[in-house]
Amino acid sequence: MSGPPADLRVAIRLLDPRLAEWGFPRWGSASAAGLDLHACLDEPLILAPQAPAVLIPTGLSVRIGDPAWCGLVVPRSGLGHRGGLVLGNTIGVIDADYEGPLMISVWNRNPPHLADAAVTIAPGDRIAQFVFTRVTRPDFTIMEGAEDEDEASGRGQGGFGSTGLRG
Repeated sequence: MSGPPADLRVAIRLLDPRLAEWGFPRWGSASAAGLDLHACLDEPLILAPQAPAVLIPTGLSVRIGDPAWCGLVVPRSGLGHRGGLVLGNTIGVIDADYEGPLMISVWNRNPPHLADAAVTIAPGDRIAQFVFTRVTRPDFTIMEGAEDEDEASGRGQGGFGSTGLRG
């Protein structure tokens, strides 16, 4: 893997030898933020529409180690938009101290009435991405009552679209 020197060193343990033949580890392009994650399956998996989420092994484990960093397992945009395959937990957070096998929770969001509603995942398919990001742990100030919030931002507790759609 080439590119600029990283300010983070991550240990990767390959648990499935097929990853090397599939080209892991690699990014989809020179500027890609996410490292491709493969479905380490022994046979194709057919996901019925709207069925419960399924855990798929990635064939690897990581040790980030530095608590200033974490990993995010995120979807591949085309699979969800065009095919209905999304992550069962939307985004998976991998803490710096987690060293177990990485699993991907997948779900077929397609409605059952579509002719091609089932999603098939083949061994080696790139089904998610792994993105590394910094973690910030703020110092909290405990405020008393809603009046403190109103004074701080002027927004109060409106929320859920209370500022409208247009300026």
